[in-house]
Amino acid sequence: MALFNKPKPGKLFEKEVTGAKDIIASPAIEVDQNYVRIEEKFSKTYFVFSYPRYLTMGWLSPIINMDVPFDLSFFFHPIETGTILRQLRKSVTEVQSEIIERQEKGLIRDPSLETAYQDLEDLRDKLQTAQEKMFKFGLYITIYADNKKDLETVETSLRSMLESRLIYIKPALLQQKEGLLSCFPYGMDLLQVHSTLNTGPLSSLFPFISFDLSSNEGILFGVNKHNSSLILFDRFSLENANMVIFAKSGSGKSYAVKLEILRSLMLGAECIIIDPENEYKPLADAVDGSFFKISLSSDNHINPFDLPEPREDETPEDVLRSNIINLVGLTRIMLGGLTPEEDAIMDRAIMETYAAKDITPYSDPKKWKENIPTLSDLESVLDTMQGAESLVERLRKFTKGTFSAFFNNQSNISMNKSLAVFGIRDMEDELRPIAMFIVMRYIWNAIRVSMKKRILVVDEAWWMMKEADGASFLYGICKRARKYWLGVTTITQDVSDFIGSEYGKPIITNSSLQLLLKQSPAAIDLVQKTFNLTDQEKYLLLESPVGEGIFFAGQKHVAISVVASYTEDQIITTSPEEVIKIREAKQYNQEVV
Repeated sequence: MALFNKPKPGKLFEKEVTGAKDIIASPAIEVDQNYVRIEEKFSKTYFVFSYPRYLTMGWLSPIINMDVPFDLSFFFHPIETGTILRQLRKSVTEVQSEIIERQEKGLIRDPSLETAYQDLEDLRDKLQTAQEKMFKFGLYITIYADNKKDLETVETSLRSMLESRLIYIKPALLQQKEGLLSCFPYGMDLLQVHSTLNTGPLSSLFPFISFDLSSNEGILFGVNKHNSSLILFDRFSLENANMVIFAKSGSGKSYAVKLEILRSLMLGAECIIIDPENEYKPLADAVDGSFFKISLSSDNHINPFDLPEPREDETPEDVLRSNIINLVGLTRIMLGGLTPEEDAIMDRAIMETYAAKDITPYSDPKKWKENIPTLSDLESVLDTMQGAESLVERLRKFTKGTFSAFFNNQSNISMNKSLAVFGIRDMEDELRPIAMFIVMRYIWNAIRVSMKKRILVVDEAWWMMKEADGASFLYGICKRARKYWLGVTTITQDVSDFIGSEYGKPIITNSSLQLLLKQSPAAIDLVQKTFNLTDQEKYLLLESPVGEGIFFAGQKHVAISVVASYTEDQIITTSPEEVIKIREAKQYNQEVV
């Protein structure tokens, strides 16, 4: 018989009818010996009961990155060192006695006993010197699924991943409620299933080891294929902002670079591109940038003798000397090499050419631009020097011959926009290394004048790496770029030619960012050796689709998938099919208008 207290008049309706707990609580919970059902969801809790002798770092990583909902709980219960030392002393005595007994009976040695004895003694030493501490450790995992069948599928995957590492789990039979509550954020260890571990193995339990390149600043480079997080990164936050990109033709390297440029422009960075195929022109047109066509018939000219104004921390003598050294390197490329004697003559001739225009370490640098010499002036000086006859003959094709239209004129371009593209597609192949060198020198002089956040993209950099002087100059820019707030992006598809140069590897080591997209089988072994890739990463680069690869940033690297919005894709795509569709759409719109 139940007894009820009769409520006082007026008190019945003062109590809250529906509270927050009633809203949050599930309509129904079913607790079974092997699972817990919460509304339409099933959950099942497991505990780890056995570990191997050694635990490798990151063994929990596959579990953490499972594409299923689950809860994971750790419980650490410290054990007093004195107590554990007494237990270890007893265990050591027992093991040692058994070893001695086997020896007296003439039995063969038991490696497992000797290993156990060594481990116990080593642990005792570390506990005595406070290098280690002991803990009772409990690891519980609760998985969730829509039905029992899916629950079994997840359990199979979970067991296979752990048992491959000699780690074994059991379901918390008849304790599923306690297991579920132990994985909730109450901090209650209701299962009380523990293993005794010291701090060494426990350090391997830290689960969050999947590399993450998300930050509060920077641009979106792509999506982390490992855990689907966004790769947001500011290249200027590293020790240097240089980047190298290696990929075979058609793997999406130019697409990725254009995407980075477009997004960097939105954040105020200026971008300069050396474009060997004129494929960046649509991008320049879309953002109101400058496109300079570099060819023998072009109206755009760059004078190799151009000089930058000295900065506050530079002297006119330093600027002039550095420019003369670079010009000697340029003439080596132009004239097909110089003998030691010709090298000395050329050095003196360039110095006298400047001096004839009143450009000396002691003249006013502000008036230098008014008197910049050209190659014709250099030819005139060489014509008066003894032993320079061969140099004059070889130089004449650049001053009076077919090459003179581009090489023997004063500069008439200006990089006054946020994006400047130098297209060298129409330059003859034999002149491309020379043209790239001249363009690079012009860009470098402009960069040194004023310090701004800039990105310099050198596409198909292997053209410059073909000549030692060009490779040396590119390496010098990569090495000094950080001082001028510049990030140099070096792109190439001929990996062997690039790395084979004596300046190739130093350029890579001076680049804090690397992007590797799909590689050819012929080059993959060299790439693997250069970047210390695992076999899994090697095969990933061989089989990855367009726009996917590995992104390195400092000490971290992740598998990346480059993604763009529809509008970005319309601006930067280089797919012939897409380009034709875009052109046809534009033409149709113009006809309609």
